[in-house]
Amino acid sequence: MILYQNWLVCNTRPTARLKFEITKLDAKPAPTVTEFSSRGPSPTFPSVLKPDIMGPGFRILTTWPVHVQAQSSYFQDLYTSFNLLTGTSMACPHLDGVATLIKKAHPDWSPAAIRSAMMTTSDAVDHSGQPIQDSGPDQSPTTGFDMGAGQVSPNKALEPGLVYDLNSSDYVNLLCAMNFTTAQIRAITRSHHSTGSCNNICATPSLDLNYPSFIANFAADRSNQVLEFRRTLTNVGCEMATYKASVTSFDGLEVRVVPTVLAFKAKGDMLGFKLVIEYAMKKMRNPFLKLGYLRWIEVGGGNHVVQSPIVATNMNSL
Repeated sequence: MILYQNWLVCNTRPTARLKFEITKLDAKPAPTVTEFSSRGPSPTFPSVLKPDIMGPGFRILTTWPVHVQAQSSYFQDLYTSFNLLTGTSMACPHLDGVATLIKKAHPDWSPAAIRSAMMTTSDAVDHSGQPIQDSGPDQSPTTGFDMGAGQVSPNKALEPGLVYDLNSSDYVNLLCAMNFTTAQIRAITRSHHSTGSCNNICATPSLDLNYPSFIANFAADRSNQVLEFRRTLTNVGCEMATYKASVTSFDGLEVRVVPTVLAFKAKGDMLGFKLVIEYAMKKMRNPFLKLGYLRWIEVGGGNHVVQSPIVATNMNSL
């Protein structure tokens, strides 16, 4: 403020010019991950890949309450009906809105099915067809810990073809595998009744949640390691549909899917598969972080592609 006053005093004919910003369309690369975006892995449960998905959250034009101060200058508080906001508080409404649209179109879908539809149809590349970049100074490609499954694609999410669904029993099994007590589980679920065995709600504990993403964390001090993931897909598309698996190749890792073909006979059919990731090298590079994808591609005239990110790492912090 002092420099501004000195400039006014020292200039006999001070002038100023206002220049309005011009809206720029078709900016590339877009989208990108902002520097301040939250990164994974999850500190409380690294067995599930986080974040899940990206949504628009940078300089979003939004309505604003006229009685709340929008900006403050040296001379007065400024009020307006609109404002430019940035952050999770802008990305969350975008994703919530997409989820609401999906729920309207498919009222019988569970929250897990809706999340799966959004994740497995998201875009992992930008408008130029290249991997989504981090908006930091080096403009490096993002990892699964930066963008999760990718940027949400609302239209594709309405018709995902297949979904990874979950119910309350799956979450109870997860809590059991995380060594929560029966009392703690009932406090979380707010229920005095078990969802499994009458005598033992932790009869089938499992850390392998039926999630639409995969994170393979190998021990840094061991070789010849094999990690397995079991998943179940539900057909929400045509009455009959066949999907074939396609997996990204990883340098130093062997990845395979069993079976490689899933043939659904009716809408609502559920079929399981196993994803196996093996590190067979004698000496493991430390650390490493790889990103790839498992894609279930519809064959025989269908156009659905159900894509899940795979993150393989041996980071000791996980």
